[in-house]
Amino acid sequence: MKVSKIMTESVASLNVEDTIERAAQLMREHNIGSIPVCRGEKVVGIITDRDITLRSVANGENAKVQTVKEVMSSNPVIIQPDMEANEAARIMCERQVRRLPVVENDNLVGIIALGDIATNPTMQNISEKVLCEVSEPCTPEI
Repeated sequence: MKVSKIMTESVASLNVEDTIERAAQLMREHNIGSIPVCRGEKVVGIITDRDITLRSVANGENAKVQTVKEVMSSNPVIIQPDMEANEAARIMCERQVRRLPVVENDNLVGIIALGDIATNPTMQNISEKVLCEVSEPCTPEI
């Protein structure tokens, strides 16, 4: 099954110069935990609620002025819509990520999330493996 068949096509995105406050507002509005960051239509990063918490709030930064580019994860793994969903799941496992931006001709066309895989009846056995791999704990710094 191709990624294009199960991805979410309507994707909120941010510009690198948008503020952390704007990112958090979009996350609340769309009930999501991560947003692709674009320069034009090209995906250059991804920002998560965890990025905001650890790289901004925990450091006492001002969310009204701090930009997304200061806390986003740069160079995210991106995939093509014609990729097999099984391959996307493998990448999620390998990179320990729950979401992958889907890009065609350098333009953001969708996003595939672990939830998209999990809710597809033909891929439920794969989603269990992905969830286990992505959720594997790392050793915390103490």
